[in-house]
Amino acid sequence: MDAIWLTGAEWLAVLRTGLGLWWLESWRHKDKKSWFEGAGISWAADVAAKHRWNSVRSGFEALVAPRPRTMAYVVLYAELAVGLGLVLGFLTPIALVGGLLLNVLYFTLMIHDWGEQGQNSMMALISLVALFGMSWQSWSVDSALGLFG
Repeated sequence: MDAIWLTGAEWLAVLRTGLGLWWLESWRHKDKKSWFEGAGISWAADVAAKHRWNSVRSGFEALVAPRPRTMAYVVLYAELAVGLGLVLGFLTPIALVGGLLLNVLYFTLMIHDWGEQGQNSMMALISLVALFGMSWQSWSVDSALGLFG
């Protein structure tokens, strides 16, 4: 693979790191106090209640609604873990798949509002490129430890 300035593996590391910073910004900009008091899950509950797919409504009611505080922590700290994992290149394939799952869950919840999908579409695309390009080969803890070949 020919590339300008950096090797292909290094460009993939740049892409991976940028995606990690995007996830960290997603975590940073949330008002943690209101998020843990239920603002994020309340918003999601309102969206899920009006969802066109019954499976989303019933799934939300069965899995998320009974434990709003726990789910708030799960979402918020999943964003933090994905961001740190990608920036550091630590357990990178797991972080990429985890981030992709967060994007897919958001896509599914917001399926009726395509205006909300731009950021998540780009994050999902970068996740796929970084995953299949094995972006942990350069500038990563994974590479330093010899993880994931």
